[in-house]
This record gives sequence, C-alpha cells and structure tokens, in this order.
Amino acid sequence: MNMKTTSTTQRTKQTGNAMILTLIMSAVALALLAAAMSWLASNTRLTYRSIQYNRSVAAAEAATEKVVSQISRDFLYGGESLVSNNLSLYRQNTVPTSSDSSYWSTWVFDDGNGNIGQTYVQRSPGTSYIVTNSTYAGLKGFASTYTIVSHAQDTASPQQVTAGVLQQLQLASIPIFQFAMYSSGEMEIGCGKPFNITGRVHSNGKLYVEPDNTLTFESSVTAVKSILFHRDPLDPRGTPPGTPAGSVVYMHPDQKVSPVSALTLPIGTTNTPEAIREIIEPPNSASEDPDSPIGRLRYYNQCDMLLVVSNNWVVSATSGHFNGFKTLIPTNELQAFVSTANSFWDAREGKTVQPIDINIGKLTAWSLTNSNLRSALIGSNLTSVYVWDQRTLPATSLGAVRVRNGLQLPTTGLTVATGRPLYVQGDYNQLNTANLGTTNTSTTRPASLVGDAITILSDAWQDGNSASMQGAAPTTVNAAFLTGTVDTTSGQYSGGMENFPRFLESWGTIKFTYNGSMVKMFPSLYATNVWNGINYTKHYYDPPTRNWAYDSNFDDPTKLPPKTPSLLLVIRSQWANVAPGQNVAP
Repeated sequence: MNMKTTSTTQRTKQTGNAMILTLIMSAVALALLAAAMSWLASNTRLTYRSIQYNRSVAAAEAATEKVVSQISRDFLYGGESLVSNNLSLYRQNTVPTSSDSSYWSTWVFDDGNGNIGQTYVQRSPGTSYIVTNSTYAGLKGFASTYTIVSHAQDTASPQQVTAGVLQQLQLASIPIFQFAMYSSGEMEIGCGKPFNITGRVHSNGKLYVEPDNTLTFESSVTAVKSILFHRDPLDPRGTPPGTPAGSVVYMHPDQKVSPVSALTLPIGTTNTPEAIREIIEPPNSASEDPDSPIGRLRYYNQCDMLLVVSNNWVVSATSGHFNGFKTLIPTNELQAFVSTANSFWDAREGKTVQPIDINIGKLTAWSLTNSNLRSALIGSNLTSVYVWDQRTLPATSLGAVRVRNGLQLPTTGLTVATGRPLYVQGDYNQLNTANLGTTNTSTTRPASLVGDAITILSDAWQDGNSASMQGAAPTTVNAAFLTGTVDTTSGQYSGGMENFPRFLESWGTIKFTYNGSMVKMFPSLYATNVWNGINYTKHYYDPPTRNWAYDSNFDDPTKLPPKTPSLLLVIRSQWANVAPGQNVAP
C-alpha cells in the first residue's frame, strides 16, 4: 500500500512569509499613524499659532484704535495744533491696560522700536492739498498724514506670537467756501420761480427741499441726517409734511447722499449753531487765550485791522492781533473811508439802522499808500477788517456795518467781518464792469462778508427814500457770505436759502446777480425779525430774479477769501499688518 507524505519545509516557509508581511504592514501602519499624529500635532500647533496671531493682530489694532480715537477727538475739538501738541501723550499713554479691562493684564505692547508700553505715532512732513474721499466727492482740503503703529503679544500664551498693525489718518481742513450752500444745522430750500443751484450743497442736519416750482441741484447734495422732499414740520405754510407743488431735479443722483459724517469747525465746545456764532464776536473777556480753540477762529483775532466805534461814537482803528493791536491808524486817515453820519429805515426789522459806513474803494486806495498799517504788514496790502460796534443804541435803532463803493477791492482780496448786521450797497467786487450781471468772475478778487445777517441794497438804493419800498436796479455781488438767519418756527417760515440774503426793495423782474458761497452758520442775534414773503401782510420787498452761481474760483486755494474758516474731516487712508520691529507697511 502506497502512503502520501506532506513537506513541512514548504509550510514553514509560507508561515514565515506571512509573518514578515504582517510585520511590514504593521510597520507601515505605525509609520502612517506616527505621520498622522505628527501632522495632527503640527497642524494643531499651526492652528493655535494662527489663533494667537489673529488675537495679537486684534490687540494691536485695539491699541492703534485707542490712539485714532484720541487724535480724532482732539482734531475735531481744537484743530491740528492740538494734535501736534499731544503727540508725546499719544505715544506714551494710550496702550490698552488692565485699568481698561482685566483682559489686557497679560498683554505687552511696543512701538516697533523696542519701547515697551508705547505706540508709534508720527506726522509725515508737509501738508498737501488733496481731493477728499467719495462721501464728499470733489471737496479739497489741506491734509496732514499721521501714522500709528502698535505691536502686541500675549505673555500668558504658550506660543508668544507678536503681530503689528499700522493705521494712517489724514486730518483734512476743508475751506468752508467750497459749497454753494452750507448749513451748520438744518437747511430749507424752496422756490417760487425756477431755481438752479450750481455748486455743492450740505446740511449738518436735515435738508428740506420744498419747491413750488422746479428746483435743480447741479452738483452733489449731502446731509448728516436726511434729505426730505417736503417742508419742515414747523413750517406754517402747509399741513406737515406738506405737499410742495414743484419738483426737484438731481443732475447727479449718485451724489445725493445721506447720512454722512458732520463737517464742523474746531471751536472747542459743542458744535451747535449758537456756539459757532462766537467766531464773529469779540472775546468774552480780556483773559481769553487767543490761541484757544475758539480764540484761533475769532475773526476779531484773525483780521489785519480792528476798527472800533466806541459807545460815544468815536471811531478808532489799530492793527490786528498779529502784532498785538499795537499800530494805531491816524484818525484823519480813518475819516477818508469810515463814516457814522448816515441812517436809514429797515422795514423788515422795523428799526432805524445807524450804520458804520465803510467806503471800500477809498479803503483800497488808502491801503496802497498808508505808512502805518502797511508797515506793520511788512509792505502788504490790507486783506481783512473786523468791525467792533460798541455803541449802545435805543431799542428803535439797529447798529450795523455797511460796505459801499465796493467795485474795487485790495489786490489780494478783502474780508469784512462783524458781529453786527451787515449791509451791502451796490455792485461789489468786479474790476471789469462789462462782467456785471454775469457769472464771469475772472476779474474779481477773493472776498467774503461776515456778519449777523446780510442785506442787499441795490444800485438804486437811497437812504432818504428807505421809509417806502423803493424800486431796485440790477446789482451784482461777488463774495462769499457767512452769516445768520431766523429759523423756521411753528408760526413762521424762515424764508429758506432762496431768501438767505435779505432784501428791502421791489425787485420783481430786476436781476440780482450773485457769485459766491452761502454759509448759514448760526441764529441771528440782532437782526431777528422774521421773513415775510410777497403774500404776507407785512410786505416789505419783492424778490429779485435770481441769477446765482457758485464761484468756482473758490476751488483754487490761492483764490479763497482771506481768513476763510475750515471744516474738519478725519479720513482713514491705510490699514496694514507690519512685521515685528517695523513701522512701515510692507
């Protein structure tokens, strides 16, 4: 019988191969596991590091934001001079600390130069005249650039990751006379005739457009609150919100923007219209610092010449604050261009006006030849006059300033400012009389008129006939206006910006040509009687045919009126991460 036998050698070989394969597979698995664990650990570290980096970026940004908020506040409160004076404060005392929140107790900040607890704050050299951002498209301003950098690290973190943030601010001072119409508070615009507004319009409150005809905006329109197609709810001419019969045309509808940030003056107090009025008043006391926020903005402190009429009607004048009011103008020279001998009736105010008359043509001639003020101005022409009326008049009279014979101004322009009402008699600021009645301002000089209220008296005006409504004659005024109004109340419409300059004559089809910028800044304090239109019981004027235009000369900083105030705007221009030890963007 045959027997089969099995080879144990082959079986042993197969078993060995299986074991080797198992070991190899296990080794591969372990390697893969080790790689996975290493990747996971590395990824966890990277994720944690990324989280820490983002936390450090946020902390560094918080440090820069703390400086940004302080710079913005100081700039809007007191202008760039206050910011410049506080640079060391921003650098040394503005990083987040545990006194702000316990969260910051483990954080360390530095300025990129190795100074712990400090922030890098630097002003770039020079000031440029820039076009501002899209919110106020086309507006130009003098801008200074400030760079703020902070680096942050959390010392309690296992991975102490440092991150840096850079922010740049542009502090822009925007000359106020770049607007066809500007209001520090709410604004109303209506019209009984077709009315075109050729330049920018801005309201720091609500803007009510309320026409009875066609109102056309040819440029940008902005408001801090709302732009509303109806009348002020207080306007008594209709049941609020009212239904104007006319229409409004926005030629650039993409530039009709609200709400926007406010454009304000750095007056150092609340920016109410009532507070802003202080810029046209003399100081409240002799101890007021002329370099204080409000002191720097007072026309009293800025003007080249201070003209004073005392309570006993004595006229005197000195140089301005620029040399401590030290240069005296001889009385016999003043008599050539200043008079207090005239009077006339203002039917709106119901008072006899006792004007301080300034003959601008004779003032211009005097400025070219006098040896006293011209010497103090180092050979320059007079550019600005502040008139301080100290007279105490009876309740039936109104103290005021009147400018006359004003076709020719000093070569570098002229600003006349006063805290009293201001009257403009006849054509003003046009060297080429062929351009009267037109929008051609190529032969004008930079000019502004600043006062409690501004009233236009035409070329036909006669003081002796002022008790009756006189017929007007065509008149042209080329100057920026900064003045006050009597606002709408529950019983009376203000007259709106269409009646911003006041009138006392019968104009009708007679044309009043105006090229300039109308700035409504505060409530009138002296000329306070309300507006009464053509259909009102107290009828003291017929409105003119308005030929009004924004003076595009004011887009050129060299052609702005002397002593033009500037509105302030903070513009964020750059944000970037920066490497440790760096203060510039990559």
